[in-house]
Amino acid sequence: MSDGSIPLEFTRWLNVLSDLRYDPASGVAPHKPLLLLVVCDLAEEGKLAGALLRRDGDLAFRFSSYWRIVAERRRTRPEAKLPFFHLRTEGVWTPLEADGRPAQDRGRAVLAQLDASFWLCLNDAAFRALARRTLIARYFEPSERAELYSLAGLEVPHEDIATADATRFLGSEESQSKRDAKFSVRVLPAYNYTCVLTRYRMMAEDGTTSVDAAHIHQFSQGGSNHPTNGIALSKTAHWLFDHGFWSIAADLRIIVAESRFEEVGEEAYLLKKMAGRELLRPHNDHFLPAPECLAWHRRHHKLDG
Repeated sequence: MSDGSIPLEFTRWLNVLSDLRYDPASGVAPHKPLLLLVVCDLAEEGKLAGALLRRDGDLAFRFSSYWRIVAERRRTRPEAKLPFFHLRTEGVWTPLEADGRPAQDRGRAVLAQLDASFWLCLNDAAFRALARRTLIARYFEPSERAELYSLAGLEVPHEDIATADATRFLGSEESQSKRDAKFSVRVLPAYNYTCVLTRYRMMAEDGTTSVDAAHIHQFSQGGSNHPTNGIALSKTAHWLFDHGFWSIAADLRIIVAESRFEEVGEEAYLLKKMAGRELLRPHNDHFLPAPECLAWHRRHHKLDG
């Protein structure tokens, strides 16, 4: 997504995709997530006209093609009719018989009427990318992910990013301290414990550091703990950022709200002197700040212009 925060409907359905039901006795079954990856492909190709999904040869072929990636751990036959029928429990669609009546058993389910909201989300490329990343990271083993990312047309992310993708849209009951610890341990090393604004780095022998893992889209305002919603900032830079005295442009250059404050001090440390300077980038581009998070911060603090 290039602008704005993630729409609420996206978040709602991504939460559903993050919490698919399966029989815990048999482990994490790949049937539902694989079929949903197929549905993303069909939506991308414009083959879901009228929000109607057909259980035909094309769908079966695509499902079998994805299935071969998990065949080593699932020795059963790749039958698309199983998840086609049972995905009704997730609310994404209603399975139908050939005459359009609701199907009561999987053998007779040959059509599926997609939920209108889910269908609209599927028609958005940004949603499909998030859905694919969520499904692959959450339900598949590391040895399977690379090929799935390739089939989905996605770059293979850094392991920390994949780990975060797996639970990004999942409701969490973790304590704030645990969430903050996970967020920090992903964000700070990505920037080598260096403030992205001042480029100052300090690491004590006991492991404490002078920089914070700062949320771009504030967590209290609906932002996530995904590492692409975080940057490393010194305490002062963090306070200034959270209060809207500076922000970050789409090209990662510093925007300073120069009319909002006065300052004195050593010239090298003045915030106004940093306007236009490029933000320090993480060591791996997979950790670059998400454009939608940066856009939220600019909009929230009225620094779009």
